[in-house]
Amino acid sequence: MAKSYKIAVIGGDGTGPEVTAEAVKVMDAAAGKFKFKVEKTYFDFGGERYKRTGETLPDSAAEELKKFDAILLGAIGHPDVKPGILEKGLLLRMRFELDQYINLRPVRLFPGVECPIKGKGPKEIDYCVVRENTGDLYCGAGGFTLKGTPNETAVQTSIYTRFQVDRCLKYAFEYARKFGKKARGIGPENTLALCGKTNVLTFVYDLWERAFHEMGEKHYPDIRRDYYHVDATCMWMIKNPEWFDVIVTGNLFGDIITDLGAITQGGMGIAAGGNINPEGVSMFEPIGGSAPKYTGKGVINPLAAICAMQMMLQTLGEEKAAAKIEQAVRDVTANKLKSLAAGKMGYSTSQVGDMVAEGVV
Repeated sequence: MAKSYKIAVIGGDGTGPEVTAEAVKVMDAAAGKFKFKVEKTYFDFGGERYKRTGETLPDSAAEELKKFDAILLGAIGHPDVKPGILEKGLLLRMRFELDQYINLRPVRLFPGVECPIKGKGPKEIDYCVVRENTGDLYCGAGGFTLKGTPNETAVQTSIYTRFQVDRCLKYAFEYARKFGKKARGIGPENTLALCGKTNVLTFVYDLWERAFHEMGEKHYPDIRRDYYHVDATCMWMIKNPEWFDVIVTGNLFGDIITDLGAITQGGMGIAAGGNINPEGVSMFEPIGGSAPKYTGKGVINPLAAICAMQMMLQTLGEEKAAAKIEQAVRDVTANKLKSLAAGKMGYSTSQVGDMVAEGVV
């Protein structure tokens, strides 16, 4: 009997519904080719709903979304809604309520995509960042005293428990074992690098470093372990990106280095990410945002959304389908697109989706 997956689809704002439609098109093509079924349910969460109802996310949403196998998100961000309202009330709330404690960000330069780093190509830029997604400075601990006065004080506290650190590290080690460079046949060993700041953040990253080595020595002796300060990580991501395989880090540093990585792989138009709960429901999204000025014009690049869907299928266990989609995307970037930029691809949004879908079947 063919496997069947229940997918929640949230098109969101701006060009989000347009790129999501192309991702769904490719997903349906892959389902037909690889003999699995997809049952899609659409939700209207986003800026327009917020303007109508004043509600970012219904209180029942988290429980309802837990019934799905995965969530495919287009984009959140509306020009008529103050920045931060949708991001906190929808994106961050879903991450926390669904306990999506891993943010997975591949940094892979596809053939034909221009890289801003001189002399670096797809062989050099091919790694992945595992970012802890629920702790650190993002947990909301802190506040103001004497706000609005000359003596105003603002405090925001980075908090991590050993439980949070251990479960993130376990995911990262397992990912390195399964998808590291040796596992993919492109390197001599699988490597996991911890990105931290042990020389200054001597409490939080002392915890991370001790847990990293204890877990590696006990359970993952086959995985090579490296350590980089976050500032050095940023430097080597530009100078020698080929050094990296899988990087694991906390929430704040992960937020910063993944966007740096996205630029090296060709920009936000190709970058995709997953907010993952390995024991629950995960959410996958393009990184580039809603790009409202291009809404309805049919010129936006859908490849990041397609790659997000590809990550979703890989996470669900449909690895052959995911590999075929990645191959099809690589063929499109190498041989067909003139540019990743909106309006400069040489094709419309739907035509790019058609080409990838045709490459899958």
